Amino acid sequence: MSAQLPVAEPAEVRRAALRLVRADGRAFAGVLALNVLAAAAGLVGPWLLGRIVDSVDVATVRAGGGAGAGAVDRLALVILVCALAQLLLTRAARRTGHRFGERTLARVREEFVERALALPASVVERAGTGDLTARGTADVALVGTTLRDAGPALLISSAQVLFMLGAVFVISPVLGGCGVLGLGGIWFATRWYLRRARAAYLAEGAATSEVAEVLAATAEGARTVEVFGLRRRRVAASRDALETSRRTRLHTLHLRTVFFPVVEVSYVVPVAGVLLLGGVLHAHGAMSLGAVVAAALYLRQVGEPLDQILVQVEQLQSSGASFARVEGLGRAPRADPAGSPAPVDDRIDVTGVRYSYGRGAEVLRGVDLTVRPGERLAVVGPSGDGKTTLSRLLAGIDAPSSGSVTVGRVPVAGLDPERLRRQVVLVTQEHHVFLGTVRDNLLIAAPAAEDAELWAALTAVGADEWTRELPEGLDTALGPEGHVADGSRAQQLALARVVLADPHTLILDEATALLDPATARHTERALAAVLEGRTVIAIAHRLHTAHDADRVAVMEDGLLTELGTHDDLVAAGGAYAALWRSWHGERRPRDASAALPARRTPTVPPTSLVE
Repeated sequence: MSAQLPVAEPAEVRRAALRLVRADGRAFAGVLALNVLAAAAGLVGPWLLGRIVDSVDVATVRAGGGAGAGAVDRLALVILVCALAQLLLTRAARRTGHRFGERTLARVREEFVERALALPASVVERAGTGDLTARGTADVALVGTTLRDAGPALLISSAQVLFMLGAVFVISPVLGGCGVLGLGGIWFATRWYLRRARAAYLAEGAATSEVAEVLAATAEGARTVEVFGLRRRRVAASRDALETSRRTRLHTLHLRTVFFPVVEVSYVVPVAGVLLLGGVLHAHGAMSLGAVVAAALYLRQVGEPLDQILVQVEQLQSSGASFARVEGLGRAPRADPAGSPAPVDDRIDVTGVRYSYGRGAEVLRGVDLTVRPGERLAVVGPSGDGKTTLSRLLAGIDAPSSGSVTVGRVPVAGLDPERLRRQVVLVTQEHHVFLGTVRDNLLIAAPAAEDAELWAALTAVGADEWTRELPEGLDTALGPEGHVADGSRAQQLALARVVLADPHTLILDEATALLDPATARHTERALAAVLEGRTVIAIAHRLHTAHDADRVAVMEDGLLTELGTHDDLVAAGGAYAALWRSWHGERRPRDASAALPARRTPTVPPTSLVE
């Protein structure tokens, strides 16, 4: 089960909504004004219709208060004009509201992307890509729908309801009170619904994220699932996630099936009450027939905007939960740029580092290491003995359980993401090709780079030849609808981005694993030439990398057991020497981890190996 990202509290959601409104205050004020005018224009029709009823009422005519056909025609013309005005004002209000919603949605998307990029990689990994993906797609889309459609509709309907109820009270306070009492059932049903809806929709959103995470993890690790026979286990996990999602969706459906029928019945009650009471008052001469008709029409018309309000209230619960998940990204832990001091130099110090994943056994058990600026360090050792974990700590992705990892005397994990990317870059064998052109994929690392710099970076990693053969060169689209870059080319593009990013420290963890040995050797040498003078830490799976390094570090069972130059370690006759002899023997292992002897206790305490 992944540790999902936090969710914003209702007060935080309200503050965020007010912040968005203030950001486009003039447009919001315009939406309000147009809605008020549209609602006011809609009040004229029922009132004039009541006047028409009074003008043709037989009793009124006999009393000498009736009007002729000309007066009725004039009133009908006014009704037509007001209806047309309401139509135009409503259209303008919706158009202005949609424009306000789209601009506000753009702000929500931009803020979400900024917050997501500011998250430490460890936070994203613990939460899982499914949660972040669901928030950035389904949740943001639902918030956008609300801003574009539900928001304007809610404003228009609210203004219409308030004005119509006010008109009924103007006609007769008694009939107005009767109408409000008749609508009381809606108030109780809405309170019952709102007390339960937010938690229900949050649970539904969390279940959706879990389904996305399970499916994404299974798809990405499909080969691993097949190799280790995990098919049934992954299917069971998917079924559990889908069952939880089904239960949460049925719960929100149950809330709606209780809420809406009660509301629909409640619309009839005030109209019936006003007709009955108004009929009695009219029979006793206390109220004209036109007043009763106008009040009943107002209350009958209240049903449509009130129905819209309640529908939007239901959507607001769903979108409010989505907005809470989107806004919750701001509560996730992140480094403070203002409180992150600048490193004094490029020296990396690892002191007494211990680390374990969750509650598992320690993967690193007291590692001490110093990497000098400009040094090329190769790290070798058996698989699972802490090499990759050490690289993640050096790159600031994770923080040590105890001890420290610093660059220029500043904790690496405490650097804000922007500064960290300029200091240290970790490159693994897992690479991504972004939709867009080759140029787009490279400019991610250096937006201001010229074509000459892009070609130089491609040349440095041996990708210039196949790039020049593409139909449009740098402007060739990559992806399913364009040129499909295989694993090795995707890896070369990632390495070219590293060259353009120009960090002072580069950590390579199987970064050339997808390349054939000859291309990998060429690429590593080219990178070494390009990054001359910069620190390079390579998790070595091909021993020529260790041979070319300034120093070699041997990791065994979470400990640093040997540290020195290639020649010194071969002469010492330890684990690295055995590995080197095996590498040059008849049976060459595919990588450095395969040829190392069984794990052993270091003959020299790790602290004595620190330089």
